[in-house]
Amino acid sequence: MKRCFWVDEKSEIYIKYHDEEWGVPKHDDHELFELLILESFQAGLSWITVLKKREAFRVAFDNFDIDKIINYDNKKIHQLMQNPEIIRCKNKILAAINNAKIFKEIQKEFGSFSKYIWGYTENKVIKNTSGIIPASTPLSDKISKDLKKRGMKYVGSVIIYSYLQAIGIFDDHDIQCFKY
Repeated sequence: MKRCFWVDEKSEIYIKYHDEEWGVPKHDDHELFELLILESFQAGLSWITVLKKREAFRVAFDNFDIDKIINYDNKKIHQLMQNPEIIRCKNKILAAINNAKIFKEIQKEFGSFSKYIWGYTENKVIKNTSGIIPASTPLSDKISKDLKKRGMKYVGSVIIYSYLQAIGIFDDHDIQCFKY
């Protein structure tokens, strides 16, 4: 069974992520929030690094309960900074709290974050038929710009493109991949 070129066939966690999650359309706001936060922690790192720490992130960030994260105080930030199981970058931790607040504002404005993010494509998946995967696209540029305007951090176009792949807006499976 052929998979996308980026999948390390020796890594069970990568295979499972590719086969069961990556590129599968997601509309649940909780899932969308978790992946947005994880993508922001990936900045400057590899996705496998984040995947290996995902369960620890779930524990440390209260299962990505947005209402809890919005209210994180200095004590909780200090606790997160001391946790060797997660990526301990203070700016990324602060961005996660900030982004949770803005995520919540977007939910209020649009009824759900799903309606906001999928509204960019009128709920359609964009299938890559070229076999070329860019680092970013005009759509990721546009969404990144809007999220930054709203005040989000660590949401550059490359991160947003990766996010759009993860949540299934972009279907970028390789032409030879069994998921294509």
